[in-house]
Amino acid sequence: MTAAPLVTGDWSGQRERGSLWLVRTMIWLSRRLGWHFGHALLFPITLYFFLWSRGARGISRRYLTRALGRQARAADVFRHFFVFSSVILDRIFLLTGSVRPYRVRLFGLAHLQSCIARGGGCVLLGSHLGSFEILRVVAARDCPVPFKALMYRGHTAALTGLIERLNPALCNDLIEIGSPDAMLAVRDCVARGEIVGILADRAPDSHKQLTVRFFDGDAAFPTGPIIVAATLGAPVVLFFAVRVGRRRYDVHFEPFAEAVILGRQTRQEDLRRHVARFAARLEAQCRAHPYNWFNFYDFWGSARPELAMPDRHCSGAARPVLRAAGPGPAALPRSADGQPGRGAVEPGLVP
Repeated sequence: MTAAPLVTGDWSGQRERGSLWLVRTMIWLSRRLGWHFGHALLFPITLYFFLWSRGARGISRRYLTRALGRQARAADVFRHFFVFSSVILDRIFLLTGSVRPYRVRLFGLAHLQSCIARGGGCVLLGSHLGSFEILRVVAARDCPVPFKALMYRGHTAALTGLIERLNPALCNDLIEIGSPDAMLAVRDCVARGEIVGILADRAPDSHKQLTVRFFDGDAAFPTGPIIVAATLGAPVVLFFAVRVGRRRYDVHFEPFAEAVILGRQTRQEDLRRHVARFAARLEAQCRAHPYNWFNFYDFWGSARPELAMPDRHCSGAARPVLRAAGPGPAALPRSADGQPGRGAVEPGLVP
């Protein structure tokens, strides 16, 4: 049996794989027939992409082998695809306001509340682990200050737009990376004491990146989010919003830095240290929730040889049920979507 070919190159240049019609159909059927019907549809949809997305299968298997600490099996890859599809289904219902059945537990909320109380704004660094949408929806309903998402849409603009039209008001809280006034808008948000969320685990190849250790290999991470945080001078908190079961999510907040400082003489070393710290925390969450990370391209193949250097980890409306579930990230709970491990062609819909 030959190995599945890797999907290499710039993930941002990968086109949307004929998914518009599928998402449009899924939205139409799910909204009319309900979440349970939509959930039942996920099995044949996942099977279709599992069978036909050979490159993504191979990449998922390689990632899961790292995250699980053992050789990933076909059942693990199918589960990975299925969790991805489930998060997309939940995204549809969350955006349309059907939030009552969802249970969201918040861990380490005090870290974020402390930043908000000081009134100086805050940067939330996240990743393509779990659901960014659950954080946006919860923030829109429950956060005492506005929450803005700084995002790269690029190759999925049409697909993302199709889904986000379900809740146009929420789209007003999005700042698109690459727009002429993006950085000015981010600066103004923080100056007003607002929160800005940034996904920090991937960026187009045209953006600056650094290669650091991630699991057992070198991988390229963008430097932009760290540089933005340093420019703003605001406190930085990590967040990971993971799916732990049917319509159940855990959102973890972790302190990252009171302020990101990049020294004039030590800028590159400081930048590398912060990027490596982020990669280390992402790795820990991927091991705890292996089926929640949705980067279906050759992430380790993105490392640029000329940048690679040995690097060790630096040590009235209906609302979802929200509960502060713990003081911080010291203990990572087991997930219904996967147990902790021992240590872009997408498969279907959207990243």
